[in-house]
Amino acid sequence: MRRATTELTPAARAFLAAPHAATLTTIRPDGTLHVTPVRFTFDAAAGLARVTTRAGTRKARNVAAGGPAARGALCQADGFRWVTLEGRAVVDDGEARVADAVRRYADRYRVLPPAPPDLVVIEISVDRVLSLNL
Repeated sequence: MRRATTELTPAARAFLAAPHAATLTTIRPDGTLHVTPVRFTFDAAAGLARVTTRAGTRKARNVAAGGPAARGALCQADGFRWVTLEGRAVVDDGEARVADAVRRYADRYRVLPPAPPDLVVIEISVDRVLSLNL
């Protein structure tokens, strides 16, 4: 395993650009972990990962309940190759932020995400990257 860092190798960047799904881990108010499959985008230059979801989902509620200390981890895996992006997480329902997340999602996955009326974006400011076999 590579040491925890915020630096990405070219192979890790290429891997994160592929349209794979990942798991998002958040922390419930009772301290237990919630892990769910998601599609996401990662802006390496800004160090920002984004997940679009409904405001009422457990993942969004977990992040909102965590306040300024909320954290999230996205793990994209393919066999024994994987990258985990960890960092501070926030939920944002701002129109511009949600629209940007939707555009990035469509660019990566070549399809628009679901568009419920309560669409929000979970943004993770990545401060740690772990990887294996990349």
